[in-house]
Amino acid sequence: MEDCIFCKIAKKEILCDKIYEDTEFFAFLDIKPVSHGHILIIPKTHIVWMQNAPDETISKIFILTKKIMAAVKRGLNCDYVLESVAGNEIPHFHIHLIPRYFDDGLQEFPRLDYKNTDQTKIKEKIIAVLARP
Repeated sequence: MEDCIFCKIAKKEILCDKIYEDTEFFAFLDIKPVSHGHILIIPKTHIVWMQNAPDETISKIFILTKKIMAAVKRGLNCDYVLESVAGNEIPHFHIHLIPRYFDDGLQEFPRLDYKNTDQTKIKEKIIAVLARP
């Protein structure tokens, strides 16, 4: 996609702090990190949503994610690395790797409570779709 910032980064049209690159994937430091060492991993092919990616791409990107997570943990001596696919700010499938420390004070996602029968209804809707051929 011509105006996709992540495609431009992968094509080296926009400078970044590259962490990793191969023929299919590109990883770089996030310019607005949640914590220092926050990395984004993207497929070089423009894919908007993870669910639209081929299964092979999903498998490969998560194997790469595991490899980079281990390097971040060892290299930065953090307690763990948070992995997240939640990211709709850029319409290009990407994985966030966020170095975390037990005492960093960062907040996770807000938590909700189900009301009345909401939980059952939501569960049934998802199961119904999964049951379709």
